[in-house]
Amino acid sequence: MSWAIDDIDLSDTDFWRRPWSEREEAFAALRRERPIAFYESPVIVGSAIEIPPSKGYYALTRYRDVATASRHPEVFLSGPGAVSQMDLPTEMVEYFSGMISTDNPKHARLRRIVSKAFNPRTIRSVEESIERVADEVITNALASGSGDFIADVAAPYVLEIICSMMGVPESEYPTALRCANVILSNGDTEYIPEGTDPVLAVLEAGATLSAIMEEIGQYRLEHPIDDITSALVNAEIESEKLTHQELASFFVLLLTAGNETTRTALGHALVVLDEHPEQRARWVADFEGLASTATDEIVRWASPVIWMRRTLSVDYTLSGEELRAGDKVLLFYNSANRDDEAFENPDVFDVGRSPNEHFGFGAPGPHFCLGAHLARREITVMLRDLFVRTPDLRTTGEPSRLASSFINGIKHLPYSF
Repeated sequence: MSWAIDDIDLSDTDFWRRPWSEREEAFAALRRERPIAFYESPVIVGSAIEIPPSKGYYALTRYRDVATASRHPEVFLSGPGAVSQMDLPTEMVEYFSGMISTDNPKHARLRRIVSKAFNPRTIRSVEESIERVADEVITNALASGSGDFIADVAAPYVLEIICSMMGVPESEYPTALRCANVILSNGDTEYIPEGTDPVLAVLEAGATLSAIMEEIGQYRLEHPIDDITSALVNAEIESEKLTHQELASFFVLLLTAGNETTRTALGHALVVLDEHPEQRARWVADFEGLASTATDEIVRWASPVIWMRRTLSVDYTLSGEELRAGDKVLLFYNSANRDDEAFENPDVFDVGRSPNEHFGFGAPGPHFCLGAHLARREITVMLRDLFVRTPDLRTTGEPSRLASSFINGIKHLPYSF
């Protein structure tokens, strides 16, 4: 498809329902002709909760501009709302995105505390559980799978790892999954049915997750065990600890970001490996040798998180564009990951790609994904086990895609062994 540049509207939900190939062609046109393009913010309809109109945003579509914005957090702020195109009340911003939507010194404090909790012993324990959960999920899928790769494999696998590392009881897994889907739905009617107030639905989902975590956090203060929640509530840096609200916000962040992004990457992996059987065969023939590069190529290819927002603290000139204090920019990671200035043959899927400095976990800077190592490990272990135990695993139909500009999600993916 050949796009006229003025026909591209990144705030139009219909654009995000288009096939992946058409969207990639639109971003290629933007990188070529209008790499810093202005769009009006989308309008939320059908909600009794008023979201004030807000100024539009500039879309950064080139690799070098996304990198520049990420490396200058003193200019490109996250605090006003990293995950929302609209300007939301401060309480909502902190409620749903926590550490992602903070700037220094608060961000540095939160990251120090959380990083201390993710110590080598804790991470080692989590990594051991990854092997066990992958084995159990595949066994269950082989025994009674529904034929939906997301429901049978990707979703339960990642959800159980995150919930178990946070000490969430198994009885709450369905609730945690439902709430995460609602929060990241972008209004997709499969998760927020027509006639439902979309803002209220998201607020209620967040409140439900926060309540689960606050109860667990309080209990772990008095009865610590060897899990992440115990480490978080008891971690102390220079007499500072996480508040109950910060713990709850971190749980919402971990569940949504860690669950949805890795689940999305696994879905895309199955699709792209089916589309490129020669790359699949190449990886199977030397799995350990290519595991690192192949996993990163899957994340680059999928770009599970499509964008993050920044807000300018001062006037700034970016690639000749005069931006003003208060302007919003969206860092389109998916577009940066296909930029031919940064990648050789970016539209080619190559399990051996090296170098591969993609932005699938965010760009370099203080907000680079804290769970990148865990996500890579989850993807590697699951695909290794699938290759060994189900070598004939294939997709049997088109993926059902999430209608979202924020998450490049796959809701359902038919498959067979």
